[in-house]
Amino acid sequence: MNSQIYIGLLFFLIGNIIAWVQFNGQFVWEYFKDKPFVSNLIFAIPMGMFFWYAVKNIVDATGQLWTSKLLGFGVSNIVFAVMTYIFMRESVFTLKTMTCMSLASLIIFIQLYWK
Repeated sequence: MNSQIYIGLLFFLIGNIIAWVQFNGQFVWEYFKDKPFVSNLIFAIPMGMFFWYAVKNIVDATGQLWTSKLLGFGVSNIVFAVMTYIFMRESVFTLKTMTCMSLASLIIFIQLYWK
């Protein structure tokens, strides 16, 4: 598999971690509770750059924009589940959430290995 796909996945991973902190940090850290402007100033540009390069690498590797969209969706769901469990102690282990996580993982698998 093309190394650009792995680089794109890594960039999606980092971008989604930053996005989680930007949007949900208000519930974890008191500092961000009433500072949406500060949060956007700190996180928006790095997050956007990681997403931009993620899409670029995956489209360069596959020639398909849909692949980047679906891989980004799958990665975002996995990152959200892990970060939400770590910081908010919200369990991913419910039938509904596990079904959705399985589907997100299946989307990633299909995009990577179905030719």
